[in-house]
Amino acid sequence: MKAIVVSEPGESSRLEIQELPSPAVGPGEVRVRVGAAGLNRADLLQRLGQYPPPPGTSPDILGLEIAGTVLVSNDPSGRIREGDRVMALLPGEGYAQEAAVSAVLCMPVPEKLRVEEAAAIPEVFLTAYDALFRQIDLRLGETLLIHAAGSGVGTAALQLAKVSGVRTIGTSRHPEKLRRASGLGLDEAIVPSGSDLVETVRKLTQGRGVDAVLDLVGTAYWPENLEMLRALGRIIVVGLVSGRKTELDLGILLRKRLRVYGTALRSRSLTEKAALIREFSDRVVPLFASGAIRPVVDRVFPWTEAEEAHRYLGSNDSFGKVVLKVE
Repeated sequence: MKAIVVSEPGESSRLEIQELPSPAVGPGEVRVRVGAAGLNRADLLQRLGQYPPPPGTSPDILGLEIAGTVLVSNDPSGRIREGDRVMALLPGEGYAQEAAVSAVLCMPVPEKLRVEEAAAIPEVFLTAYDALFRQIDLRLGETLLIHAAGSGVGTAALQLAKVSGVRTIGTSRHPEKLRRASGLGLDEAIVPSGSDLVETVRKLTQGRGVDAVLDLVGTAYWPENLEMLRALGRIIVVGLVSGRKTELDLGILLRKRLRVYGTALRSRSLTEKAALIREFSDRVVPLFASGAIRPVVDRVFPWTEAEEAHRYLGSNDSFGKVVLKVE
């Protein structure tokens, strides 16, 4: 098979297609003929040598999510069979014509979805679902603020929130992204501008504040986040693109009795991921089949243009997901 390999850590020009042996299929695993692979910011960091993959996963082959057709199945449960169309969450090695993955990390692809759309689902929708409903326990009638609402996780989160009866407020520095997010159901859009962010949110919530914040950017709005949360509010940090270190006023945590969460999906155990995927398959995958929610694909690049795809994702111009079509 062929795979996209990081020849050495560095810029996107270090990506090259090489001939490699097909991956071995161990007990409980399947081998998938990859049709498409989703791009994630973790890929950019790993390419630079700044985000090592879990043990046993090659640091030279990127890719955390794929969609394709099962070639070989060693699934003892019989749930995943040869010929099935699946989308899967991987610890890495998804930028390849074939990938070996644990069967418990595979989900069926709804019939109406193209392979490029299916590849845009696993990482961002699982991250958003887990953060919002399994961790901060988002509920009907609450108000959620999403930073970077036009990102992959952002567009997934706002759709999941909307179908759950949650009011959404989204931020982005790009007005066009907010306009497009409104087409997905975003209730209120804000282009952040210093202290005006807190005042705007207070006006939108009649002074009450938001129930929860999904922070996909890191330190950029940390003081504002705490000010915007109501008493007993929750914030979950998912991304760190704006930085990872900040000052924290512990007094506001105590006064408002706030709850602060952090999350990462890639480093979790197989057991944890399998439990999440079972729940997601039961509760969320049918929503793709019905059309209630949809993967948001900004651009699809041929995998021969992986270098350009990485540059595009790094430019922050994308809305939703960037996907590689594997040939």
